[in-house]
Amino acid sequence: MIYKKDANFPYPLITDKDDSGYNDLYFNIDVNLEENSEDYRFEVEKEIESSFIERQLKEQKAELIFIIQAKDNKFFNMNIDDRFISIPKSRLSLSKRTSIQLIIKSKEDISFEFNDDLNGFYNSFKKDIVVPKNSILGFSNILTFDGSIEKPLELFEKKVDPSLKSDIEIYLSSETIVIKYKNDSFQFSDSPQSKTLNNTYVYMGLQKALFKFIVDNGEDGYVDLNSIAPPENGLDLKLYNLMRKKMIDEVNFENIDSVIYLISDKIIEKFMNTVRGLYK
Repeated sequence: MIYKKDANFPYPLITDKDDSGYNDLYFNIDVNLEENSEDYRFEVEKEIESSFIERQLKEQKAELIFIIQAKDNKFFNMNIDDRFISIPKSRLSLSKRTSIQLIIKSKEDISFEFNDDLNGFYNSFKKDIVVPKNSILGFSNILTFDGSIEKPLELFEKKVDPSLKSDIEIYLSSETIVIKYKNDSFQFSDSPQSKTLNNTYVYMGLQKALFKFIVDNGEDGYVDLNSIAPPENGLDLKLYNLMRKKMIDEVNFENIDSVIYLISDKIIEKFMNTVRGLYK
C-alpha cells in the first residue's frame, strides 16, 4: 500500500515530512520512467539522509520496497545501491493516475538505542525502542504521473501528390519522415483501421531514417548513443531522444530492425492483427 502522511506508528519513521521524529532528516525519491516494447524501466534517485537507516540497509537488516499503485498495487524489492528497476510489461499495467513510493522495511528486530539521527525528544528512552521484524522504518514522498510516453508516429508527416511518378514516396525532411501518396486511397483513408494499415510504410520510413542517422552520426556503420552529443538535425534529434527513452545504447546497420521493434510498439504485429481481422 501507499503510505500517507497521516499514517500512525508507535515509533519514529524517516519520511519526507519534518514531523517524523528525525532531526530534520528526510527520505525523498525522484523517478524517471523509460520503456521499450517489452519492459518499463524506472530510474530511481534516492535521498535517505539518516546514516542509521542507511546502515541498516547496507547491513541487510532492512530492505527497500518499490511500490507502484496503478490499477492494482505492485511491490518490487530494491537494493540500496540499485538505480534502476526493470519490470516486464506483462506484469504491470499503468493507469492515468499511477502513484509511486519507496518504503523501508525491517528484516529483523532493530533497536534504536544507537540511532543518533532521532531528535532530542527520544534521547531518554530510545534504548527501549525496538522495531519488530517486517515493520516499516520509513516511507518516501509519493510521485504521481500519467504514464504517457512519446509515440513514434509523431515523427511522421503524410501528404498526397497526384503528380508522383510512383504510387508512394518516402523521404526525410529536416524534421519529419514524410510519406507521400499518389492517391489518397493508398493510405486506406476510408478505413477506420487506416492508421494501423499504414504501419508497413511507417516501418519503411523508420528504416530509411535510421540508416541516415547512422551515416550522419556514426563511424563504420555504428553509433554509440551513450557517447555522442544530441544531434543538431531536428529529425536526428527526435530519433536520438526516442532511442534513449527506449533504453537503446547503440544502433548500427545490422540491428536497425531490432531497434525499430523497440521504438515502434510492435507495429508489424498490430498490422498483421488488423489485416487478419479484415477477413475473419
